[in-house]
Amino acid sequence: MHASRLSRRSVLAGTAVAAALTAVPFRPGRAQAAEAEATTPAYRWRNAVIGGTGFVTGVLFHPSVRGLAYARTDIGGAHRWDDRDGRWIPLIDHIGWDDWNLLGVEAVAVDPGHPDRVYLALGTYAQPWAGNGAVLRSDDRGATWTRADLTVKLGANEDGRGAGERLLVDPRDSDTLWLGTRHDGLLKSTDRGATWAAADGFPGSPGASGQGVTLLVAAGRTLYAGWGDGDGTASAVNLYRTADGSSWEAVPGQPTGTSAKVPVRAAYDCHTRELYLTYANAPGPNGQSDGSVHKLATTTGKWTDVTPVKPGGTTSDGSADTFGYGGVAVDARRPGTVVVSTNNRWADVDTLFRTTDGGRTWTSLKDAAVFDVSETPFLKWGADKPKFGWWIQAVGVDPYDSAHVVYGTGATLYGTRDLKHWAPQIRGLEETAVRQLVSPPVGEAHLLSGSGDIGVLYHERLTASPARGMASNPVFGSATGLALAAAKPTYVVRAGWGDHGNGAYSNDGGQTWAPFTAQPTIAKDAPGPIAVSADGSVLLWSFVHWDGTKYAAHRSADNGTTWTEISSFPKGATPVADPADPTLFYAYDTDTGTLLAGTDSGLTFTERAAGLPSGDSQFKLVAAPGRSGDLWLSAKWNGLYRSTDGGATFSKIGSCWASYTLGFGKAADGADYPAIYQVGSTETITAVYRSDDGARSWVRINDDQHQWGYIGDVIVGDPRVHGRVYLATNGRGIQYGEPV
Repeated sequence: MHASRLSRRSVLAGTAVAAALTAVPFRPGRAQAAEAEATTPAYRWRNAVIGGTGFVTGVLFHPSVRGLAYARTDIGGAHRWDDRDGRWIPLIDHIGWDDWNLLGVEAVAVDPGHPDRVYLALGTYAQPWAGNGAVLRSDDRGATWTRADLTVKLGANEDGRGAGERLLVDPRDSDTLWLGTRHDGLLKSTDRGATWAAADGFPGSPGASGQGVTLLVAAGRTLYAGWGDGDGTASAVNLYRTADGSSWEAVPGQPTGTSAKVPVRAAYDCHTRELYLTYANAPGPNGQSDGSVHKLATTTGKWTDVTPVKPGGTTSDGSADTFGYGGVAVDARRPGTVVVSTNNRWADVDTLFRTTDGGRTWTSLKDAAVFDVSETPFLKWGADKPKFGWWIQAVGVDPYDSAHVVYGTGATLYGTRDLKHWAPQIRGLEETAVRQLVSPPVGEAHLLSGSGDIGVLYHERLTASPARGMASNPVFGSATGLALAAAKPTYVVRAGWGDHGNGAYSNDGGQTWAPFTAQPTIAKDAPGPIAVSADGSVLLWSFVHWDGTKYAAHRSADNGTTWTEISSFPKGATPVADPADPTLFYAYDTDTGTLLAGTDSGLTFTERAAGLPSGDSQFKLVAAPGRSGDLWLSAKWNGLYRSTDGGATFSKIGSCWASYTLGFGKAADGADYPAIYQVGSTETITAVYRSDDGARSWVRINDDQHQWGYIGDVIVGDPRVHGRVYLATNGRGIQYGEPV
């Protein structure tokens, strides 16, 4: 992912810029920065509505407050349900650039005795290159937070992210919290999460699986901890308990074997005093092929296998019906009523099972389910109707309404009020990882987007999920490229991982699509960015495999009917079309720091400037609209550069010291240059900025409550509305801002 930026001192102390660059002397000092801050316009930030699109890893109804619930995601933060408005409220959009690793939520905990208290365990990756985790605590349901940094790493976007919850308020003492980690055992806090230390006496010894403590649950005054580092043998331990908070023991008689290797979720029925646990042979959400459901009578110690359906059967078409079990929730109003989910059941499709007799009999809720996805049409996935879902590891039953059941999937959160009719209960929760944005100068839609998992969308309205759903013919999983012809903006092309071809074109601005008649052989395995000449006559398609391997670009002059390799184009580079001259294309070789240009409609490329910043594939070259040869290079902490002669020479812009992504929008009244938007740094903070004077000065247009972690991929202004800007996030969807 993305390393924290270098300090300003280390950047300014770097080597001199090569001869092809000319320094621009202006650099704002602290006085100018203070003045700019004082004149920063007020902006209103909202999501361009899609509705979910990412993995909802946990959902938690508050046991003591009607209508209060929390949801967590793997990369898109945490949310609180606003029952009055029927929408989710994002809680940690204040997470900034340097703390991007904290936007993934490993666990949520509430305090039944103090309804306004909520706790979050944050940390997206537990890898060496990621930062340590943190715990946030709030006394006002997440309106404000106090942060405690940890000395260990958490893994909200790693295997096992749907397990849990790994964070628990001790039922005997609200000041005591427990946190299960993946590599560092069990942690304990006795001051409401302000400080943490290893829990004395906990017997689990972390292994190589990276699961550690998978869940924490209270059954009365006894605490249970699921352990995911066992090997699945008859002697392996997967569940511990403590009655006093200091001495722990393996729970006697616990299930063993591969079907009970990893405890995934647990829920306690306080009426029957039975603890229900779901198990799988892998942590999930992928890789599970076996699993089970068991209940423990906590007063007698008796275990009962209550698995609804044993994995390993055969479907009607002869496929192996393999899967694990994921979510589990009890009905607080009805003793013995429990809902569990299957997970990773691709052959016969995942489902929820519900029992009203303590697991003796079960009913599959999928069998009678009726779905209404009209609010988020993309959930049809290019088909006639939606599926029940996949990656179902988050399940909740409303403690005040037995018929209100919700479950998370890899793309949404479904809810029902009658156990039959289901619809997304996702309004306000946007989790898309956005990769491409285009704002057309004409047409109904002001925005086209390309994202991970949901392909390309045509946003005819910003306040409603795109009515056409995912762009089809072909349907993409993840998009890798999106471009329109500057002088013929109704012609749009896209690239990505498709169901029948990895490239497509549109002649109506992205409303309908057709696949390219042919595609280069390498496009099957490595679709990458794509560009189209200003008049729409030439396509350039670059190819990069997901593992980073780069391949030769290809050119088509017949709308994708035939393709030829362009050997002089740098492998893996992003092609950029000149917006005014249809014969001009550019490429920036990030390996060597070289700008190349093709003046013959992309047939050949030659070097124009060398000695530019190199060594980072995320450096970005963009062309200013309506002008030929006006190029801007965002080179991260190396700064921002501009060329007005088609890349022959570049000047370093002195008004900012870091630039991560840059785009253009409609010029301000009276201005002779488009508005420029960038994610960058003018002083110490990385933020969203706008310039109305050609980058001579900048104003920050986001604020400390709207930062969204990593936002360095794409930013574009609206060419029809001055001040409106669209921002791609890595997990919080498309943010768009407008002056108030």
